[in-house]
Amino acid sequence: MFQPNENYLKLPGSYLFSTVARKQREYAEAHPDKKIIKLSIGDVTQPLCPAIIKALHDAVDEMASADTFKGYAPDLGYEFLRNAIAENDYKARGCDIAADEIFVADGAKSDSANIQEIFTQNTKIAVCDPVYPVYVDSNVMAGRTGTYDKETETWSDVIYMPCLKENNFAPELPKETPDLIYLCFPNNPTGSTITKSQLQEWVDYANKVGAVIIYDAAYEAYISEADVPHSIYECEGARTCAIELHSFSKNAGFTGVRLSYVVIPKEIKRDGVMLHSLWARRHGTKYNGAPYIIQKAGEAVYSAEGKAQLKEQVAYYMKNAAYIKNGLKEAGYDCSGGVNAPYIWLRTPNNMTSWEFFDYLLDKANVLGTPGSGFGPSGEHYFRLTAFGSYESTVEAINRIKAL
Repeated sequence: MFQPNENYLKLPGSYLFSTVARKQREYAEAHPDKKIIKLSIGDVTQPLCPAIIKALHDAVDEMASADTFKGYAPDLGYEFLRNAIAENDYKARGCDIAADEIFVADGAKSDSANIQEIFTQNTKIAVCDPVYPVYVDSNVMAGRTGTYDKETETWSDVIYMPCLKENNFAPELPKETPDLIYLCFPNNPTGSTITKSQLQEWVDYANKVGAVIIYDAAYEAYISEADVPHSIYECEGARTCAIELHSFSKNAGFTGVRLSYVVIPKEIKRDGVMLHSLWARRHGTKYNGAPYIIQKAGEAVYSAEGKAQLKEQVAYYMKNAAYIKNGLKEAGYDCSGGVNAPYIWLRTPNNMTSWEFFDYLLDKANVLGTPGSGFGPSGEHYFRLTAFGSYESTVEAINRIKAL
């Protein structure tokens, strides 16, 4: 008789954003006259820029002709896209990354969940706390997190690195030695960043203890300060210890289009085995590649027109972020983020729990956000708002909050 994977049964509750969506739906059904403004999920709202739309249309036309029709994509992705990524995201920043070290896929969420498959089950992971839930949940599904403590909301075999106001919401080197370290900067959910010298400390540490860093750079397009690195490969020694994840969702509005890439330098080896080879084997076995049409759209991101248009789009969202942060501060909230990331991280008022504030904000202001505790125990009494709405709805939402 078949048996379900017991590791899935260990997962507490439902996925964070599924819970948020359910609560929104239930409230909307009970209050059909209320206009709910969503500043919760990190989903973009501005349309794809003209350069990307043109590339999509041109690629569709190519698929209509036998001479230019494309079938299965190459395992790693089309060379035209991987070359554009290598040139613009790495060589232009002085990073030594080759096109054949780049794996094109259909979303950083799935990449961040799947990357753990190339490591042994007894791999010890370290995560920031609070953290993007997928990092932990995917390792729970793989059976490497131990037992769950409902009171502390932690897993016995996970190393938690608290990101608190006292340390500017940036993790400190763990006392217990991990095998795999998840870092995300600019950070989701706190919006915090670290300097290049701080990131260099992590690279040096990983090389010293023999750990691998999974570096999620999904929000690098929002960096505005000079000393904040866009890639971990700006640091010396990163080629021997770091895997980097990138998304086209936030920098180019591909949340509904789906495109991403993973960088695995060939120098990362354990016992003579290249992690690059393992991921290539997994990629070839379990994945048939992002569609040609979408990869052509991705190439347009790096065109002169695409760069200029997307710079304006990022500025649009960061204008929202500034309005949210300034408005909350005027209302007396303690908040951070919103400078190098489209997220604002705020302390809940009157010592409310994160979910109490979620219900309060939804009921009294009809504004939807994300409870900080959903990202980990250190997120309790915090709350995340995103800057991905329209400017008009963002202004209305903050004015409603200020009026409470």
